[in-house]
Amino acid sequence: MTSAVFEPQQDLQAAGSKTKPLIMIVDDNVELLEELENLLKLGGYDVIAISDGTKVMETALKDKPDLILLDLKMSPKSGFQIADEARYSMLLKGVPIIAMTGFFTEKQHFLMMKLCGIKTSILKPFRPLNLITKIEFALGNRLEEYETDGT
Repeated sequence: MTSAVFEPQQDLQAAGSKTKPLIMIVDDNVELLEELENLLKLGGYDVIAISDGTKVMETALKDKPDLILLDLKMSPKSGFQIADEARYSMLLKGVPIIAMTGFFTEKQHFLMMKLCGIKTSILKPFRPLNLITKIEFALGNRLEEYETDGT
């Protein structure tokens, strides 16, 4: 049953993709971080898990993830701050960010996400299948952008 969930990713690998997409997960909830890391590794992704928001940019610039899952409510550096920094980075500005939040659900919070370059979010608690779907969609759109850029 779970293989159908990850079928698009497997198709990419079978089609000659050299490496698995690298997903960076940023959350100060270490228990959730470990669960997400295990889920995504089982799904065929390479994963970097970070619980300290102050180390995100340095790690992201070094490892260049294909997608960032980002908790918005962290301290001392919030997910909004991290997303805003990534938006202005030449190396990271095209990397899709999926915000994970259980707190920021009001209209002004969605506006803040857009201002920081976050195009999509998922509300906690979420179902693993919903998260995988959002990741596949974000990565699929990114791959389509690269394919159409060259033609």
